[in-house]
Amino acid sequence: MKGYGPATFGELNAADYDELHDPGTTGEAVDLIHELAASGRTLELAIGTGRIALPLAKRGVAIEGVDASPNMVAELRKKPGGDAIPVVIGDMADVPVEGPFDFIFLIFNTLFNLTSQEDQVRCFKNTAGRLSPGGQFMIEAFVPDLSQFQDNKGFRTVELDARSVHLEAAIHDPIHQVIEYQKIRLTDQGLRLTPLPMRYAWPQEIDLMANLAGLTLKDRWGDWKRSHYSAESRMHISVYEKPKS
Repeated sequence: MKGYGPATFGELNAADYDELHDPGTTGEAVDLIHELAASGRTLELAIGTGRIALPLAKRGVAIEGVDASPNMVAELRKKPGGDAIPVVIGDMADVPVEGPFDFIFLIFNTLFNLTSQEDQVRCFKNTAGRLSPGGQFMIEAFVPDLSQFQDNKGFRTVELDARSVHLEAAIHDPIHQVIEYQKIRLTDQGLRLTPLPMRYAWPQEIDLMANLAGLTLKDRWGDWKRSHYSAESRMHISVYEKPKS
């Protein structure tokens, strides 16, 4: 998408990100990550406004972060405890921090914000390089559903009430597995357009990226409650492990 860079998402969304992007699974995600991260050094790629990192820090997790957006990190810093979390501003595909880490995670479909296969592969490679032997890398991602497109175009109503409507238009490029979204909000305050390009990948392709980086799939669930992953699953939580030696 022309003119859309690593920091663009934060520039467009930081001010009301928490209000408009609540997936409703924060508590479950924090519980599972806390259990898996245990007492090890932990890194969140795309830490954003701290939805996951702040409650983890309150539970004693030694959490650090990377984010491309100074705007998103500024929102994190405004919150209680936000100043205490070390964050590096940079491209998450570079993983621009000094390792090793025992646990690294990248959730809420954010792997797909890297809009080329090359960048996604690079993210896995650099993540593996920052993991300690036996360390783990967790991702959360949707399972692609191409039935939403007709002639590689999509349009849907996300939500509406008496004073607003949220619509979503999309164009699908099946060759590069890229979807360019335009999120449209109409309220009594006016019109707001929020673009978002994403490069989706099937779970099997993500497994291959991990394997190329020297990681192996340890666990995969269909949701944060560790439900069985099946052909009907619309998302997956996948945990990859680096060899212990």
